[in-house]
Amino acid sequence: MELEGSVWFAFLLTLFAGLSTGIGGAIAFFARRTNTRFLAVALGFSAGVMIYVSFVEIIPKAFESLENGAAGGNGVVLGTIGFFAGILLIMVIDRLVPSFENPHELHKVEEMDSAQKLKLERQALHRMGMLSALAIAIHNFPEGLVTFVSAMHDPKLGLTIAIAIAIHNIPEGVAVSVPIYYATGSRRKAFFYSVLSGLAEPLGAVLGFFLLRALLGDAVFGMVFAGVAGIMVFISLDQLLPTAERYGEHHLCIYGLISGMAVMAGSLLILD
Repeated sequence: MELEGSVWFAFLLTLFAGLSTGIGGAIAFFARRTNTRFLAVALGFSAGVMIYVSFVEIIPKAFESLENGAAGGNGVVLGTIGFFAGILLIMVIDRLVPSFENPHELHKVEEMDSAQKLKLERQALHRMGMLSALAIAIHNFPEGLVTFVSAMHDPKLGLTIAIAIAIHNIPEGVAVSVPIYYATGSRRKAFFYSVLSGLAEPLGAVLGFFLLRALLGDAVFGMVFAGVAGIMVFISLDQLLPTAERYGEHHLCIYGLISGMAVMAGSLLILD
């Protein structure tokens, strides 16, 4: 009975941490779609979140997991390979999307009227939000397992980790919801996908604890972490920042970038 109570407590903590992406997603309910300056800052903010968390948190965790996974002292080498493999993967996905469906492909200005331009811009933002949701969901999956296992072993430690993860999941929700809202005009869709990306955390807890704990070791987690870091960096540099520059002046993009890094840095300091 005591074990059952611990399992439910750990799961609820993980669910709380994951659903906090919805807090960031709720920003779509207060944003004005015509405010392109806000969009520029928000996209820069999202890029700052993803770049900072990739280099400061995810990659070091990947190296550590690979070293612990009996990588023979080659954890850094394998992690570096995994990082660039993630970049290669998202590049291939980007190129495989047909050009007529891929708003990331360049079109000559004279080939498009204003309606076509607007449609392409919205397609690009929607696609960007969906890719961000995918990357964040993959990243949140092992996070959920960490929160769950910590709470099982030490409820106080689990609570601390859950609160810290919840705080730094908020800007991740922004990274998903803002481009989807500006692309579709639907606040509900923006909120839904931000929440959906966070649900990967309780899913990671359930699958990891009940189904995959005998199969997934440190080495596998390390390669997944490294690959996700590569995906997040590519999305930030290839899509988020260029789009932020296009919708607003250069300084707004940089202010958003630095703000995103600062918020993520603060949440990670709390976690430590």
